[in-house]
Amino acid sequence: MLWIKSLHLIFVISWFAGLFYLPRLFVNLAMATEPAELARLNLMAHKLYRFMTPIGVLALIFGVWTWSYYAFYLGEGWRWMHVKLGLVASLIVYHAWCRQIVRDFAAGKNTRSHVWYRFFNELPVLVLFATVVLVIVKPF
Repeated sequence: MLWIKSLHLIFVISWFAGLFYLPRLFVNLAMATEPAELARLNLMAHKLYRFMTPIGVLALIFGVWTWSYYAFYLGEGWRWMHVKLGLVASLIVYHAWCRQIVRDFAAGKNTRSHVWYRFFNELPVLVLFATVVLVIVKPF
């Protein structure tokens, strides 16, 4: 089980790296004016999204595997896990939202400023903070 937990953590860290960097590309895309720069940043965003999606799926697979093992053997006392699963669901929605933003930028349909994307970029940081506290502290 330690291998499964290790793989889960490795893929979660990798997925978060993508969730942190992709919105930074959105900030740069929102500020870009040169066609060559826009094309390069759009390509980077597209490739990063394609790379981070299977990593996120693997993080979820190993997470479910870990959860099912511990839920079976530990039984009660997992109320904090319901909150964590809600946060994971919010990350999946955030990931899908990023896909739509990548498509909007590629189609030249962005309507948001770089400032908006700077705030958007902070959402996964807040989710990561809350998730780590839930998993380590298990407050309830």
